Amino acid sequence: MDQDALIERVRQRAIADGTPPAAPASADEVAAAEAALGRALPPLLIRLYREVGDGGYLLWPLSRITASCPRGAGWPAGVLPVLDWGCGMSGAVDCLRPGAPVLLHEPNAEWDDPARTWFEDSSSLAQWLADWLDGRAWWEEHVMEERDYEMLPSWPDAAARIASSG
Repeated sequence: MDQDALIERVRQRAIADGTPPAAPASADEVAAAEAALGRALPPLLIRLYREVGDGGYLLWPLSRITASCPRGAGWPAGVLPVLDWGCGMSGAVDCLRPGAPVLLHEPNAEWDDPARTWFEDSSSLAQWLADWLDGRAWWEEHVMEERDYEMLPSWPDAAARIASSG
């Protein structure tokens, strides 16, 4: 997938949706966020913040991510929350796997095991963005109706990552 074209499509979609992105983040702001989070951000995520804008379209601003990133026991190691779906649900990026898979955290699921509240939304950030841009994302109303709102698959790394975060 051509990342240059993908970045431009995200920029144009944000403008067309009437939610123009904030000013792009500087290299220093990205470096400060990475230092505060204690991990490198995936390259495509950095490009979104540096070339499209520091939030204002789907993603939270870096300052919000840095301030609200859960740490320690109960939150999977290497997982960065990047957006709020409402009702306690959040979208997150797996910063440890190639391609930066996008995850859905649904803490309202009535499970005794926190690992069962994690779902794999997309195998990569690039694919997740393409699905959004092409109207194929699970949260699109017509997709929910067509798929009869099938649940996303469980995230297989959740238990191991939660165990290693404590």
